[in-house]
Amino acid sequence: MKSIAIVLAIVFTCAASLLTAQNPNIIVDTAMTAKIRAEAMSGASQVSPVFDTLTIDIGPRLTNSPAYYRAVDFVADKLKSWGLDTHREPWNFGRGWTLDQLTLEMVEPRFMPLIGYAEGWSPSTAGELAAAPIYLGDKTPAQIDALKPALKGAIVMPLPPQTFYVRQDRPQPTTPGVVAPESLGSPPDFRPSPEAQRLVALARAAGAGVILRPNVLSDGTVYVVGNDQGAAGVPSIILSSEQYNMITGMIEHHIPVKLRVAVKATYQEADTYAYNVIAEIPGTDPALKDQVVMLGAHLDSWHTGVGATDNADGVTTMMEAMRILKAVGAKPRRTIRVAIWGGEEQGLLGSKAWVAQHLVGDANRKARGDFSVYFNIDNGTGPIYGFAMENNEGAKPLFDAWLAQFRDIGARRNVNMKITSTDHMSFIAAGVPGFNPFQSYENYDVRTHHTNMDTRDHVNPEDIRQAAIVMASFAWQSAMLDDRLPRR
Repeated sequence: MKSIAIVLAIVFTCAASLLTAQNPNIIVDTAMTAKIRAEAMSGASQVSPVFDTLTIDIGPRLTNSPAYYRAVDFVADKLKSWGLDTHREPWNFGRGWTLDQLTLEMVEPRFMPLIGYAEGWSPSTAGELAAAPIYLGDKTPAQIDALKPALKGAIVMPLPPQTFYVRQDRPQPTTPGVVAPESLGSPPDFRPSPEAQRLVALARAAGAGVILRPNVLSDGTVYVVGNDQGAAGVPSIILSSEQYNMITGMIEHHIPVKLRVAVKATYQEADTYAYNVIAEIPGTDPALKDQVVMLGAHLDSWHTGVGATDNADGVTTMMEAMRILKAVGAKPRRTIRVAIWGGEEQGLLGSKAWVAQHLVGDANRKARGDFSVYFNIDNGTGPIYGFAMENNEGAKPLFDAWLAQFRDIGARRNVNMKITSTDHMSFIAAGVPGFNPFQSYENYDVRTHHTNMDTRDHVNPEDIRQAAIVMASFAWQSAMLDDRLPRR
């Protein structure tokens, strides 16, 4: 392992020398990057232990569930054990939720177990429901209106068969020759159509016993999220689209179908606070130590997989980056801080709460001015290829110089476009620089993103190691600049 680190350091030093010659106005701390690489490749790496704990020992980490709180404790304790100044910051989220049991079967005209998952915060059913489903997808508005009394307490399938599927992952802007879009976020086709929303709302209002719906993914992959409907909530299950279509096809052919469905769930209401875990390496320059370079990733996940690609790999990356910097004895001019957020999946809530408390408003004017940059990691898995520059032309030459050090381990290019739908947006909204990298999107949108297939099999720990090297170096280079990173 030591020999590999030495070879990498030599390769890096040669590449960096060329880089500095090509960019004489940009200083790149090649000596620190060599230390970062060597430490990342050493036997001290914590990538596998941290990633395995999050995905094997703890598993799904829905915000404010018992597993989420276990993950918060683990992250805080681990960062503290590495000698980082660590604390937790609470913010009010609401009740948590755990799925305790799910029964989902076709029992007539033949038995078949069905693939499906209750939506997050779905209430429990009133015991086990065993009945013919009521299908609304082939009904006229008048027929649906006449059926309203029968919907109460029933198994309701409100939507027509699923005919549209997401079959392509989002584009990879760092691929040579690819024309980058203006922005990149969650594919818009995941949103239910207005008509689908109307039919589901009708079933809820009628007091359905449980609602079954298809989704936009295929081959047994089930896209599941959720939200707390409160007292008006109705049990809700997302079914594999092929099986949803099979059942609706049988009903349309007048074949009697009977399903057995039960949802048993528990709400956690004793503690309605979620927690952001904050750790840092204090700055040492008397004039710059109050300025902040921040790394971040979200700890929470949805409940059907284990949140490996979204976002245990990102959390592991940022924790390892901080461990590396601490282990190599980094004494940054500015403070380097990491935040492990909660509530990202419910609307970037953890990062929004932190930004509102620390950066927004007249009372935080100085802190906002002292904030140099926030680096996030989410949206994909695999190695870091480059960064979305968020139209920050002033920062791009710096990012290009810093990224060029890592072409030998997979880095490609930075692209002047936006990434949306993740925590750096909270910082951009407050007027400070925020960035998210491009990673691999292969099988992300069509297979793992918010699905039952978000498992550790789709993550290579060596890619996390590469990402940690890049993030540690970018944090260090940012912390050592004479001036804070340029604003957009």
